[in-house]
Amino acid sequence: MRALSGIQPSGKLHLGNYFGMMKPVLELQQKDETFLFIANYHALTSVNEAAALRAHTRDVALDFLACGLDPERTVFYRQSDLPELHELAWLLSTVTPLGLLERCHSYKDKVAKGLAANHGLFAYPVLMAADILAVQADIVPVGQDQKQHVEVTRDIALKFNQKFGETFKIPKAVIREAVAVVPGLDGRKMSKSYNNTIELFAPPAAARKAIKNIVTDSKTVADPKDPATCNVFALYALLATEPERSAMAERYRAGGLGYGEVKEALFEKIQAAFAPFRRRREELEKDPQQVEEILQRGAARAREELRKTLKAARRAVGLE
Repeated sequence: MRALSGIQPSGKLHLGNYFGMMKPVLELQQKDETFLFIANYHALTSVNEAAALRAHTRDVALDFLACGLDPERTVFYRQSDLPELHELAWLLSTVTPLGLLERCHSYKDKVAKGLAANHGLFAYPVLMAADILAVQADIVPVGQDQKQHVEVTRDIALKFNQKFGETFKIPKAVIREAVAVVPGLDGRKMSKSYNNTIELFAPPAAARKAIKNIVTDSKTVADPKDPATCNVFALYALLATEPERSAMAERYRAGGLGYGEVKEALFEKIQAAFAPFRRRREELEKDPQQVEEILQRGAARAREELRKTLKAARRAVGLE
């Protein structure tokens, strides 16, 4: 099975990214042929500074490689190293109904949050379809909130195949195994757009400061507490062993435990869990040429697949 996934370089990656997307994708490379791309074309809908986009793209590459991405098992590349994607996106756009794009949740949600209603934001799903169909992916692992993107891709591919003949494999969305929503500092889903994140590789002082800002209720140290409703415990549970979770939950219910102590325990868990990744990242950061070579090798492998797909699509529509 060939799997494809992508991530936007729109800011520093955080714990929500790691547990919601990175960890499941890294596990995929053990069993499936995996393609993973840094979606820097897509990021242009929200990142408007060239220096920031370059830095975020570099950081995403470093973070994934540090956290265990194996470039021998995973085809890892920058979206912008495959400019032919835009020709494929144009061919797909000629069969994409306007109403299909108007119904996309991501467009409506982003406009509601204040982003300009430009063509890039509106046509985003067509480029995403090109990303998926370019490598003829069998499966696209996504969260439940992203399922519509794959459904749109399937609709576009089916319409193209019906009109011009069998050209594209119809991909299937695979909903990632349920991971408890990773809460941010304010209790909402951890997200860069909410500015409520704990960055994966923040310096220790910055990480501790962020953790201290996690919102809790007003119960005193002496009061019994409910671990099921506590954002600090939810984050701690993602990193702790089952015996550690059970013991901490019992201390919550017994009383005599302050949130400050739990926050410090969370800080220690994060530092310990990501210490080997941090060391690997520091090594990679000293050798940017190695990172660039990995991305270029990945782009070359992805381009081979894209060119085969594009040639078939051009032939189908009569351009060749």
